[in-house]
Amino acid sequence: MDAALVDVVRESGASRGMLYVLPPGGNALWLAAVTGTPREIAAPWTRVGLANPIPVADAVRERRLVWVGGMEEMARRYPRLSLVLPYDFALTAAPLTSGSTVWGGLVMLWPGSHPPQLSPGERDAIDAGCHRLGRILREVADHGDLVPQDRPRILVPAPGHALGPTEEMAAFIDRLPGGTCALDLSGRITFITAEAADLVGADAGDLLGARPWEALPWMDVPEVEDRYRAALVGQLPTAFTALRPPDTWLSFELYPDTSGISVRITPSSPAEDSPATQPASAAGPSRATVLYHLMHLAATLTEAVGVKDVVDQTADQLLPALGAQAMALMAAEEGRLKILGHRGYDDALMDRFDALPLTSDIPAARVLATGVPSFVASFDDLKRAYPPAVDEDGMASWAFLPLIASGRTIGSLVLAYDRPQRFPPTERAVLTSLAGLIGQAMDRARLYDTQHNVAHRLQAALLPHTLPHIPGLNVAARYLPAGHGLEVGGDFYDLIRLNDTTAAAAIGDVQGHNIDAAALMGQVRTAVHAHATIGAPPGDVLSRTNRLLIDLDPGLFTSCLYVHLDLARHAVCLASAGHPRPLVRHADGHTEVLRVPPGLLLGIDPEADYPALELPLPPGCVLLLYTDGLIEEPGVDPDDAIAALAGLLEHADAGNLDAMADTLIRHAPAPVDDIALLLISLQQTLE
Repeated sequence: MDAALVDVVRESGASRGMLYVLPPGGNALWLAAVTGTPREIAAPWTRVGLANPIPVADAVRERRLVWVGGMEEMARRYPRLSLVLPYDFALTAAPLTSGSTVWGGLVMLWPGSHPPQLSPGERDAIDAGCHRLGRILREVADHGDLVPQDRPRILVPAPGHALGPTEEMAAFIDRLPGGTCALDLSGRITFITAEAADLVGADAGDLLGARPWEALPWMDVPEVEDRYRAALVGQLPTAFTALRPPDTWLSFELYPDTSGISVRITPSSPAEDSPATQPASAAGPSRATVLYHLMHLAATLTEAVGVKDVVDQTADQLLPALGAQAMALMAAEEGRLKILGHRGYDDALMDRFDALPLTSDIPAARVLATGVPSFVASFDDLKRAYPPAVDEDGMASWAFLPLIASGRTIGSLVLAYDRPQRFPPTERAVLTSLAGLIGQAMDRARLYDTQHNVAHRLQAALLPHTLPHIPGLNVAARYLPAGHGLEVGGDFYDLIRLNDTTAAAAIGDVQGHNIDAAALMGQVRTAVHAHATIGAPPGDVLSRTNRLLIDLDPGLFTSCLYVHLDLARHAVCLASAGHPRPLVRHADGHTEVLRVPPGLLLGIDPEADYPALELPLPPGCVLLLYTDGLIEEPGVDPDDAIAALAGLLEHADAGNLDAMADTLIRHAPAPVDDIALLLISLQQTLE
């Protein structure tokens, strides 16, 4: 897999590549391997939801190659990605398939100097690489877990040139004016000349292996790391000037390739047209790194729905950004501490803290009660502040942060580090700000979850909890919500016992996905039920329900299919108000689409007529009533979808309606609408 990724990057002329895998049945892509990109930059993209507005998600979801030719096009098509990576580069994303299955996605980047379109040779190399990777991923999936545990693997490309003797190379460099150093892909100094060290005012031995903005306080400003990221991602030369206190201006020229960055340092004066840095005021984490992840976290939290999404996004961004090993999010609930989610801690430990009284003398509870953050540099400090404390998680330092929304503390965030942390003022400010951002998202998420539960409980209450047992009749019903956020569908079904030898069935779909649609669904179902029980024929049931809807004037239309079942004569009579055509599976196995005369949707014309179709339904036949969610799929003709459904019905087990219903649901397309279905079969004799 790694070799195939390196090969396609090299053969297509790209500067770097990212390989994503899609677990079977998963809804997110996981970054498995990266070439030419340090872990710090790749970390925010470790997990990409299939619904996210990201090129690789579009490529996999739509099964097509996505090409973005430059930063202007990126800003127009993918503003979130452009906000996080505001650099000049070209990008392609492609699905990795084998047969009809998508196993993952490939992302590759080119320098900003790349032409606006891919060349035929580049496209051929990409197609061949994707085919090879798709085959490999299928083989991996056949033999184990598709998502590797050590993800993402960082692959280092081989140098593109031969290296000469060390002494000759050193002499050549020393003869050049100014100072020179080299950075690896993660920004660490791998080589520096004596003159360069002298210019920046540090010992060469102290600089080797360190990042400039970490080793030199006056370079710890966002502009410095931003220029490094611009060179690394865009693969274009860049430059900036910086002030070394008290009054020495230096010019830095960065020349990148796929293996690292060469830097030339010369004395200079502040340039008006290039970024200039100012001295950093305090120690702490790299502010550019924190800002990078903060911007990414802010962008992703705006799209988070529900508490689980907030927990996942927070863990995905904060842990790699801050170097923390574990986190837990908690809130107050009925006077107790409620664990909302965690990462890096085991469930058994979290269970011991879940449901503790808010009066407990533990940091997370105190922070939640006071709204004041607490930073603990060591377990000794923790023990002094909380004498009953026990070292349960094996960590070295902790940050306990309040989650604040609308001026009130709604929860707390615990970040745990396996190495001692000093928590200088700048870092404390950043962590507190991050917690506030998460608190706002969590407040929205908990409200969303509450509304979601209430809405779907309302909808469930309007549907029959159980179907009546009617001698001589076998039935099975299923209802599957589409799960579009807070959207509540108006699908309904019903089975009505009329007398000892007759029954009725109805299925329908109210226009819209909101509380109004659900409420109207309840009214329509009630009206159909009432008109059926007084013995009205199918056409009249729909006509009377139609006039009721027009009198109510809800502004919504409804499709409905009503069926009168004669159990003694083994016959049915059907009338339709704009509803999808029902299917019948005959006793010999062949399936027929019933051509019920189409009537107008309910709620349009008070004079609408609903003619009926009467036909025999002998024992052994199965009648299928359904809503359009069972067949609706973007880009698929409805007639083709109904034909495919008929094929499923034909090959299902007619002797077990529950198994047949499960089969139809399982093979339905990814639901873009709610699904309701009724399967009906008449028995040979009445019990």
